[in-house]
Amino acid sequence: MTDAAPSPDRLTLTATPGRLDAVVSALSGASRSQVSGWIEAGHVQVGGVVAGKASLKLRGGEVLTVQVPSPADATVAPEQVPLDVIFEDEHLIAVNKPAGMVTHPAPGVTTGTLVNALLGRMTLPEQSGFDGPDGYRPGIVHRLDKDTSGVIVVAKTVAAHARLASAFKDRETRKTYLAIAAGAWSAQAPVNVDVPVGRHPVQRQRMTVGGAHPREAQTLFTPLDTRPDGHGRILTLVRAQPRTGRTHQLRVHLAHLGSPILGDTVYGRPSELIARQALHAQFLTIPHPVTGEALHLHAPIPDDLLQAWVALGGVLPAGLEQAP
Repeated sequence: MTDAAPSPDRLTLTATPGRLDAVVSALSGASRSQVSGWIEAGHVQVGGVVAGKASLKLRGGEVLTVQVPSPADATVAPEQVPLDVIFEDEHLIAVNKPAGMVTHPAPGVTTGTLVNALLGRMTLPEQSGFDGPDGYRPGIVHRLDKDTSGVIVVAKTVAAHARLASAFKDRETRKTYLAIAAGAWSAQAPVNVDVPVGRHPVQRQRMTVGGAHPREAQTLFTPLDTRPDGHGRILTLVRAQPRTGRTHQLRVHLAHLGSPILGDTVYGRPSELIARQALHAQFLTIPHPVTGEALHLHAPIPDDLLQAWVALGGVLPAGLEQAP
């Protein structure tokens, strides 16, 4: 049964026996994939406690509280926005996303996104699951944070989407980022970070080491050079190669090391050197969804990150624009 809900976006349900995701789906009318997304995002509580997993067994009678995210407008308007296209064929498009551009529409953000811009030049595939609880995501197989620049790939067909999504899930891709991070690293040697990342238990827009529903997260960091910032602090140019793809993974892992990214106002602090987090998705290698051949994609280092490093008196190491 469904009890009286205090607001349209907050449901109070009385559980029937079964799996949590199946029970909430049956009682709310939402698809099971939507409900799984809500649970993963921490929007479902059982007896006042945030649910840990979709497979949680319910005896029946438990009080379920569901905070339903506001759906993005399913009729997202195409927009004529210039894009820096790295590669394109009939199966996929790869773009050098600028900092400040949101990847896809979501509650409260329905214009100016990468999806809006792509819809202005092509038809993106529609299939069940693309319009999920976190926004309208036709063709999207991976994301970059709003203020992270660099390579992002979008599928142009349903088949390409399925193959690319599988490649990211099965770790058949190679990703390399460049960041400027606070702090001096002890040696010019790689540092492997293998600590899980989950949602912050209180500040729901943040992620943290551990946290709610933690998932495996691995990143290899390589310090490339260090420079003083003129205020008694040291900054380090860092190459980051994530082996997993968790939300905010690089930002959380660097903050965990005591080296938050320069300009990261969520996990570090603002900087006069750059107006956003100094993080750039520089290289991405994926298997082509049809031919299977390795597709090597590269987004040059953006001017704002380069200028921030130069302002410190730094010089980019030779060969930095070549894939590691």
